[in-house]
Amino acid sequence: MQSPDFLANRRFTLSELIEGLDVTIKGDPSCVITGISPIQQAKPGHLTFLTNSSYRKYLATTQASAVVLTERDVDSCATHAVVSANPHLTYAKIADYFNNTPAIKKGVHATASFGEHSDVHPTATIGAQCVIGDHVSIGANVVLGPQCVIADGVTIADDTVIDARVTIYHHCMIGQRVRIASGVVIGSDGFGFANNQGEWYKVPQLGRVIIGDDVDIGANTTIDRGAVEDTVIEQGVKLDNLIQIGHNVHIGAHTIIAGCTGIAGSTVIGKYCMIGGACCITGHISICDKVVITGMTGVNKSITEPGMYSAGVQGIVTYQEYLKNNARFHRLENLIQKVKTLEAEINALK
Repeated sequence: MQSPDFLANRRFTLSELIEGLDVTIKGDPSCVITGISPIQQAKPGHLTFLTNSSYRKYLATTQASAVVLTERDVDSCATHAVVSANPHLTYAKIADYFNNTPAIKKGVHATASFGEHSDVHPTATIGAQCVIGDHVSIGANVVLGPQCVIADGVTIADDTVIDARVTIYHHCMIGQRVRIASGVVIGSDGFGFANNQGEWYKVPQLGRVIIGDDVDIGANTTIDRGAVEDTVIEQGVKLDNLIQIGHNVHIGAHTIIAGCTGIAGSTVIGKYCMIGGACCITGHISICDKVVITGMTGVNKSITEPGMYSAGVQGIVTYQEYLKNNARFHRLENLIQKVKTLEAEINALK
């Protein structure tokens, strides 16, 4: 549902919305768009998009004034079409015109506090009740939302935006253009304890967390500092909400991880991986580049070949083997009944 407070005065023609994009219009470029909606709920004046084939059934009846889609769906579209090789990406860029996020109030709030020898760029925005430690470096155009805590020795590079109530522990490094949502904790102690005759002695966590450029970190995600080595999140990684990343984990560039996944310590995950929600990844293993792990999979051994993987009865298997095993499992009861029938027939012959 569109919000009249934010969007009532936003009106664009299709030609304005696609300026600079590698797309074509099938229909009227002067068609006026006033909002964004899902394909099955759209009203006249709205723009929508089609990427999931299960929604194709709505294409002929949608009330939207324009649909972003691929060339193969144009003939089924009953309205104006924006033809794109990547409709989701095109939609994302068009949707920026209707972004209703409130504007950031620039400047440093009077209630923010600063430690000694901190270097805060004059273009940075520091929200109410933020606490900045000693020897902190905050770059140009950085935004700290209200009540953030930035501990001693932290470095935050240019153009990073940090939402309210984020805590970054001592000596961690945050790259450029990073987005960090509310409730995130970066650099808290990893889960390290030595056993002494049944009692647990805390092992000091001496490493840092290093976050690369263009990383997104979702709400209430936690990233532990390294025990000795650093915990490293490389450039372009996208992390959903409520993810736990243990100490010494290394996540390769442009990997994306969905919510509620837990990654135990000293695990290395490669580049361009896709990890579904609620996965459990054990520690001290490696996952190579370009691996896809489907949701709710437990990974208990290293993965050395790119491909798609899902949970098997005896741990992780390839996705194809998972489908085969799952189909066999559902036929298990019929198999048992057939075995019982054969046993009865054999006994009768005896």
